[in-house]
Amino acid sequence: MNENKELNKMESKAANISEEKKEDILENFNQFASFLGSKVSKAEKVGMSEEALAQSAEKVANYLAEHEEPKNREEQLLREIWKNGEKEEQHALAHMLVRMVQDYK
Repeated sequence: MNENKELNKMESKAANISEEKKEDILENFNQFASFLGSKVSKAEKVGMSEEALAQSAEKVANYLAEHEEPKNREEQLLREIWKNGEKEEQHALAHMLVRMVQDYK
């Protein structure tokens, strides 16, 4: 399996989420974590490594930090931590986020 191909496919799908669906997902933290947990679960089933998942999480976090307003305190905290982290800290946080959302599946 080509992880880069799978990663690109996932990013493409994420970029094409409707505004209404995006609002539903970001409305509260549990919905957001559950949505991400389901995506992590699917990615694991097709054989993506934790590293590839973390790289994908970094791209999602960068997009959210730059383009979406947080809808709740948890998202605001994540955004501030993300924006103030160095690249290696963001990468470590991405790994932690992947592991965290696995509990929300």
